[in-house]
Amino acid sequence: MAKARLMQVVAARLPKEVAREIERIALDEKVDKSTVIARAADQYIKEWKIRKAIKLYEEGGVTVAKAASLAGLSIWRFLEELGRRKISVRYSAQEFIEDFEVARAEQIR
Repeated sequence: MAKARLMQVVAARLPKEVAREIERIALDEKVDKSTVIARAADQYIKEWKIRKAIKLYEEGGVTVAKAASLAGLSIWRFLEELGRRKISVRYSAQEFIEDFEVARAEQIR
C-alpha cells in the first residue's frame, strides 16, 4: 500500500505550451494536473540527486557507498548507473573494504 504523503501548495509560472502538455498528459492518464506535476518533480529530484552524487564521486569527494547513499540508491544500483553513463569506477583498497562492508550490511537487511 502506498504511503500517504503530506502535500503543500506551490505556485509556479510555466510556459503555455508546458501547461498544455501537462493538461494533455493528465487527460490521457486520467489524473489531475497536480499529479502530473508531482510525478515530474519527483523524477527530476531523483535524477538531480544521482547527477550530484556522481559529480561528487568523480571529483573524489565521496566513496561509491557515500555517493550511492546521497543518490538514494543501493551500491549495486549506483554502480549500474555509473556503467550506464559510461563512468569508470575507481577504488582504493580502503574504499573497497568500506564499501564491501556497507554492501554486505545492505544484503542482510
